[in-house]
Amino acid sequence: MKNKRKKNKIIRIIISLICLCLVIVSSYKIINWYQDTSKSKEIKEETNKYVEKKDTEYKIDFKELQKKNSDTVAYLKVNNTNINYVVVKGKDNDYYLHHDFKKNNNITGWVFATYQNKMDGTDKNIVIFGHNMRDGSMFGTMKKVLNKKWYNNEKNLTIELATKTGTYKYKVFSIYQIEPEDYYINTDFYSNLEYERFLKTIKSRSIKDFKVDLNKKDTILTLSTCSMTGRERVVLHAKKI
Repeated sequence: MKNKRKKNKIIRIIISLICLCLVIVSSYKIINWYQDTSKSKEIKEETNKYVEKKDTEYKIDFKELQKKNSDTVAYLKVNNTNINYVVVKGKDNDYYLHHDFKKNNNITGWVFATYQNKMDGTDKNIVIFGHNMRDGSMFGTMKKVLNKKWYNNEKNLTIELATKTGTYKYKVFSIYQIEPEDYYINTDFYSNLEYERFLKTIKSRSIKDFKVDLNKKDTILTLSTCSMTGRERVVLHAKKI
């Protein structure tokens, strides 16, 4: 009986130690999340000081932004969301999943274009990614585009993208949620026929017909983020107008 009590006591101590470790680890993660999200918000405010809108055009001080990060390529604005970010482009699509604009390790990452884009006006499909952050930062509010209240508001259907070559407006033509795949982020097309098929496919996926005509001469913008569960992707396509 004495040995049994001693054994039970040891078990309780071990369980208590495990629980303590879990609390410490969880607390660390929460603190780390808070610090990273706060830092990202500060960086967003700092970088957006170099963005100014005059009438319908954005005046972006790319020279100063590129001094801070030479990967700077654009500025993106989506109405009635928190998406108004300076956009970067790395040498791959992994780096900015875990690094912020200042290239520090950060769980929020940053808003970035696929490394396959040239961003020189010749891209058929400009693809931009961002994490679905629970605090609404990065692409955390992109889930709004799936709601009728958002996509039935005509003002929301014009996306603005400013690059070194100018300010461009894109008209939304497709919104959907899909399992992870590479098809919709394709940027290389071997022929006009392949590109036309691509446009037809991504348009047919939309949860609403936006009555936007498409042809082989069009260039498009694609925005992508994870769904709330992380098992699917929320996708928006828009045509340059």
